[in-house]
Amino acid sequence: MCPSGHIHWYPGHIAKAQRALKEKLSLVDVVVEVLDARIPLSSAYTDVKSLCPNKPRLILMNKVDLVSERDAKEWKRIIEKDSECPVFLTSSGSQKDTNAIVNKILELSKPVFVELMKKQLLPRPMRTMVIGMPNVGKSSIINRLVKKSKTKVGAKAGVTRQQQWVRVHSKIDLLDTPGIIPTVQDNQEAALKLACVNSIGENAYDNEHVARELLRLMESRYEKMLREYYNLEEADITLENVALARNWIVKGAEPDLERTAAYILLNFRSGKIGKIILDEFPI
Repeated sequence: MCPSGHIHWYPGHIAKAQRALKEKLSLVDVVVEVLDARIPLSSAYTDVKSLCPNKPRLILMNKVDLVSERDAKEWKRIIEKDSECPVFLTSSGSQKDTNAIVNKILELSKPVFVELMKKQLLPRPMRTMVIGMPNVGKSSIINRLVKKSKTKVGAKAGVTRQQQWVRVHSKIDLLDTPGIIPTVQDNQEAALKLACVNSIGENAYDNEHVARELLRLMESRYEKMLREYYNLEEADITLENVALARNWIVKGAEPDLERTAAYILLNFRSGKIGKIILDEFPI
């Protein structure tokens, strides 16, 4: 368990993971980056352009079912302007926009295809890869695309033998392993938000600390929602008061903070409290 109040990183492991990801990205023509709609800024990798320079990128803001439609649309506008990349709003449990995602990949890959033709190379399916922070929904996106076609095309010439590709369209091959962006951060606030959405291993943080900070983040914009959900009419919104409202008491008549912390994190992650975005709109 990490020290309370600090989210611990493992630089050696992160450096190795980043090198491996760069090697995979060198094989693809188009990148699909997945963000968590609850933390659209904090789940974005600030150095993504250095990971895949000069590659067209489609950004999927996933889990929009857990946030308000108005906020999701505003974040879409902000991210498109900042990244200069197309942004789709999507949800892991929905299949309705799968065709639109495939069509956008085809559109983004046109310049790559034209360049191959200029070099008089034989046309081939465009290669794409899904990347993102842990637990943002990469695997569910891959599964949705793969369901269109379960044809494995195996290793390719010049491509590491272990890499498995799936033909999801006559003109698109998908690397069927998600690219996990290393969660290296100097920003503890961003790290906290990643912990809130379960994008960081539980050994890296203290549940009680993260739950307290989550209440603080939510209270600034969603105070009424919190008070109604946890039945806190006038009491301060604290871990202790949530425990007392649930009558969760341990030996010595003390509030059961461990149980309450786990409960609050579960409530937020499942969307039971309400539709909440932890990141603030840029000023």
